[in-house]
Amino acid sequence: MSEPVLVVQDVHQAFSEGPLSVQVLNGVSLSIARGERVAIVGRSGSGKTTLMHLMGGLERPTRGSILLMGENFSAADEKLRSRLRNRHLGFVYQLHHLLPEFTARENVALPAILGGLAVAQAQRAADELLDRVGLAARRLHKPSELSGGERQRVALARALVTRPAVVLADEPTGNLDRETADAVHDLIVELNESLATSFVIVTHEERLAALAHRRLVMDAGRLLSD
Repeated sequence: MSEPVLVVQDVHQAFSEGPLSVQVLNGVSLSIARGERVAIVGRSGSGKTTLMHLMGGLERPTRGSILLMGENFSAADEKLRSRLRNRHLGFVYQLHHLLPEFTARENVALPAILGGLAVAQAQRAADELLDRVGLAARRLHKPSELSGGERQRVALARALVTRPAVVLADEPTGNLDRETADAVHDLIVELNESLATSFVIVTHEERLAALAHRRLVMDAGRLLSD
């Protein structure tokens, strides 16, 4: 695992609150290799979610840069950032954020369609991933007809449908009971290893962090090796 797919270089981030400037990140650097699983843990307010937003291109750093597949992601204009985000990144959140009026297949296919894939091809890709996450029989069900664990598996399939280089997962099993969470943890490991897709996972769950190749600690805006 030597080829970097995502590189964070000396990133600082500050936010203004009235006349005050609040420093959230203080010189964070991180390199993610292809196929690597990295867990980021730390107390609430330590800067984990801010770092995830920056890696996902949802915000720009105050200082420093973020490279995605060799491109200066943080300096790109919005059109290029959107294209790079769709092509190379997948996202999984604590809340699945599935569209309630769409079926599981339609939810999974949507990022591929937005990326320019023909609808029929996107649906085939969605069906393949839903089969891989054990939901082939549920592909025509809407989110309200699925359990919490099934919704999160749909969210995982959606994150992977464009075959991204990196999946950014923010507390992906934080809302699930232990048995269901453990099943999703195992699924993350299997998909990471079989697809060679990198995973960066922010989590409070030590059971999930223990499955990572690297466990990093965010403390007061700095990223520390564990």
